Amino acid sequence: MTSRPELQAPPEIFYNDDEARKYSSSSRIIDIQAKLTERALELLALPEDDVPRLLLDIGCGSGLSGETLTENGHHWIGLDISGSMLNVALEREAEGDLILGDMGQGLGVRPGVIDGAISISAVQWLCNADRSSHEPRLRLKAFFGSLYRCLARGARAVLQVYPENLAQRELILGSAMRAGFSGGVVVDFPHSTKMRKEFLVLTCGQASLSSATPQARGEDGEGCSDDEDSSGDEENQSVSVSDRHRPKKKHKLNKKVKGREWVMEKKEKMRRKGNVVPADSKYTARKRKTRF
Repeated sequence: MTSRPELQAPPEIFYNDDEARKYSSSSRIIDIQAKLTERALELLALPEDDVPRLLLDIGCGSGLSGETLTENGHHWIGLDISGSMLNVALEREAEGDLILGDMGQGLGVRPGVIDGAISISAVQWLCNADRSSHEPRLRLKAFFGSLYRCLARGARAVLQVYPENLAQRELILGSAMRAGFSGGVVVDFPHSTKMRKEFLVLTCGQASLSSATPQARGEDGEGCSDDEDSSGDEENQSVSVSDRHRPKKKHKLNKKVKGREWVMEKKEKMRRKGNVVPADSKYTARKRKTRF
């Protein structure tokens, strides 16, 4: 079994001309991308009014997921760090506008203009430090911060990810919550090794009843209830969402009060050094009242 692509090389190097063409010509990859994008659109829960929306495809690659967005009648903007992938997208005459950029440095899209965002198998790349200047937490902060700003209020972002472990999942989700998003992780087919898919479903702004995190799919394709998921181990459970506002730190009440003896000793040391020190009196080191 081959190792994960993000562990072999940075994305702009791994997806060179040969790998980009190989990836884009694989019927298996094309089918998987189409199914994942359809599921992401379903989780976006866009209004069913036949009005085209402007969507953002993060890590668009050669435009495979963009084709599904176009088939569903939407306009889209694609961003990817691999120039080779975007060249293939141009050869395939992708209908979306393409941007060459690193999502870890921010998306560079105007605030509030995007009606929804999707990402298929891309965000977990930010958890790797491919260069000495890369800090995963800072790159995730820049990504989610810019994503939050470019989305219209109440819009959703659905990010399909392959976290390497539980720590990566918590790092990604925590970064999203700190940026202001509400939502959580939807795990389709949680008890299947091959079919298991994780989607980070985020809402721009405070969550409402209409923007509650949707149900995951089970083995039979139906919704998977919380009771069914709770029987699995920790690795197979959906990640619950906690309030992003942390409680304030409690101030320590047991501060050590410096008394008269300490003050007198301090003044004596200053006198020995030749400093001018006020004369001692009955008021020296006396505690002031709280009112004046």
